[in-house]
Amino acid sequence: MANRSAVDRMAPNQSSSARIVGRQYMVPFILITSLFFMWGFVRALLDVLNKHFQGALELSKMESSFIQFSMYAAYFLIATPAGLYINRHGYRKGVVFGLLLFGIGALLFIPAEAAMTFYFFLGALFVIGSGLVFLETAANPYVTELGEPRTATSRLNLSQSFNGLGCFLAPMIGGWLLFSDPSKAQVALPYAVMGVIVLIVAFIFTRVKLPEIKKVDAESSDEGKVSIRGLWKSGGFVFGLVALLCYEISEISINSFFVNYVTEDGWKTPLEASVLLSVGGLLLFMLARVIGSFIMSKVASSKVLLVCAFMTVICTALVVFNLGAISRIALFGIYAFEAIMFPTIFAMSLQGIGIYTKRAASFLMMTPIGGAIGSFLMGWAGDAFGMSTAFIVPLLGYVVVLSFAISRRH
Repeated sequence: MANRSAVDRMAPNQSSSARIVGRQYMVPFILITSLFFMWGFVRALLDVLNKHFQGALELSKMESSFIQFSMYAAYFLIATPAGLYINRHGYRKGVVFGLLLFGIGALLFIPAEAAMTFYFFLGALFVIGSGLVFLETAANPYVTELGEPRTATSRLNLSQSFNGLGCFLAPMIGGWLLFSDPSKAQVALPYAVMGVIVLIVAFIFTRVKLPEIKKVDAESSDEGKVSIRGLWKSGGFVFGLVALLCYEISEISINSFFVNYVTEDGWKTPLEASVLLSVGGLLLFMLARVIGSFIMSKVASSKVLLVCAFMTVICTALVVFNLGAISRIALFGIYAFEAIMFPTIFAMSLQGIGIYTKRAASFLMMTPIGGAIGSFLMGWAGDAFGMSTAFIVPLLGYVVVLSFAISRRH
């Protein structure tokens, strides 16, 4: 018997025009969506921090990739404990605990800057990454449940749009603080401010009550008693897990070395490249995600993913071929067409798995380790062959996403 969410049971007589967010869930949706902005901001700061440390600490591209590795390794190591914690204690406590870790890690940047020790920064980033794992493991599946199942993908894309807003602002602010006057670079300031804000938000979440939405199964209502072996028998989930890992390899590696790519041949200065990353790349990414959310309320998400995956493969290949202005335009095409991929693959991977949803989400939230892998490989390739050739790494990742999209077309 197919599993039905709480929303299904409460709203059996929905009209054919479904709301993206259920009326009874509007306040929780707004609160949870604010978290997407926060982790988008702190993750995007890495993209300028990478380039800054190459100069300030005299690191190679491959060495600077350990910035991404430290944060995204947390996703691999902490995702399962985070999933178990959320499964036991619920979404709200998972969010609060994640915010506390996030805030503490951000404030650690103050002593790290005083010591100016690379490993201290890496440790702080690992703590931040651990907090983000809890937040994302709780927030992503929670958002998919705040309305009808058929609008889950659109709903998650809408929340992820605010993630895009944080991503848009971070490189611009970070670039100004780090590159406008390198002798007065302020690494800790944006993290310290974000740390204080995050701890205030954590307090707010201790004072609000978020509804717990539970999956109900015909045979058992206790997810903890069900073996996860059934999850691995779901071919759609397993392929989705692989596709999401490959998407993270592609997206994060491109962001990590965007500044390097556009400064390598003297096209832009580091400060100009940071602004271009915000305005030309991440703003486009955010707008494309909003537009994609609207389109997927009208068109099947599988069809939209197929078109976007095909176009990212084409655009990334054009960058690899190093065709001058054409390659530069194609770079921004990647940002436009990849925008809907994470929430779409995430939501599609959770379809039809019922009581396994929370555990499945914890496995899906391990996939940002792909960012560590992709950044390391792209940094190595950039040192050895140049940044255009290094785009082979994200190209291969998008090919896998395209394969997943083809398998899910209907």
